[in-house]
Formats: sequence, C-alpha cells, structure tokens
Amino acid sequence: MEVHRILGNGFQEVIYQRALEIEMAQQGLEFSREHEMEIYYKGVCIGTRRVDFFVEGKIMVELKAIIQLEDVHLAQAINYLEAYNVEIGLLINFGSQSLQFKRVMKHPKKSQSVNQSEKS
Repeated sequence: MEVHRILGNGFQEVIYQRALEIEMAQQGLEFSREHEMEIYYKGVCIGTRRVDFFVEGKIMVELKAIIQLEDVHLAQAINYLEAYNVEIGLLINFGSQSLQFKRVMKHPKKSQSVNQSEKS
C-alpha cells in the first residue's frame, strides 16, 4: 500500500517491483525477487518460471500494472500456486487508480480466491 501511495499508478510493472523490493527490505521481510521456481507435472520437472517475489519462504507475490484485474489474472495466480506447490499467494495490481489485491490459497483438491480487496 505504501508503494502505491507514494508512486500512484501509471508506471511499468518493473518500477513497482523495484519499489516493493526496497519497501520489503526496509520492513525486514525475507524475500527473493524474480525467484525461479520449478514446475512439476506428475512428479517430473517440466520447466521453470519466475515469480515476482517469494516472501518469507512461503508466499508467492505476483505483480501487475494494468488498468483492471480480470479473472484470467486470478486464474494465472492460482495455477502458479498449484504448479509451485505453494499454499498462499498475493496478486497485486498497481495499475488502477486504487490499489487492487487478491489473496489466493491452494486447497488440497482445488484452489480458490478467498479475499478480494481494493484500497487507496
């Protein structure tokens, strides 16, 4: 929220990524940026993908800088949770006038969005 409050909207995703990196470091969070994670299919590694941030060794954070989050972005975040075998993630959009974020969680049989919020 602090990053969006200071920068507002209108920048490219990489600008928000760099600012969020500074903010998380100042808050004392353990994280890695552009964290490369393996994707498995039936126990076999089939490739890798980088997530924007992996925080405290357990939370995937995916950033967007678009006008409006859509269902396809949420589906992508949920698929990443499944592919990375991570239980919880955040999808954050800095591109709209008000900061948008969605918390996504992986469940044993299916994943779903558990909270959708918008804040200035």
